[in-house]
Amino acid sequence: MKGKEVFKFAVRAMDEVARDLLTARHLTAADVALVVPHQANLRIIHAISEYLELPHERFVINVERYGNTSAASIPLALDEARRAGRLRRGDLVLLVAFGAGLTYGGALVRW
Repeated sequence: MKGKEVFKFAVRAMDEVARDLLTARHLTAADVALVVPHQANLRIIHAISEYLELPHERFVINVERYGNTSAASIPLALDEARRAGRLRRGDLVLLVAFGAGLTYGGALVRW
């Protein structure tokens, strides 16, 4: 596996899908209340935070507790955020992921 290249791809892909989602709806990253990224590793999450110019506090991060839980990482993190009271009715939540086969995707959810 080519770690550096996969890292760069993941950051670019997640940033691209996030920006495309926001642009299509005439929104900016500042409109997002919470970002729930795939929990592959902390470096990728911090890089996305910098690319989107959003503070780390707006990201749900649990990779340090559970590791990379693959396809379950976003649902687990979203549930943790809900249980912790980090989601309010009407919040705009950005979900972004990448995974096996270098696939990637995202969604905007109005909570």
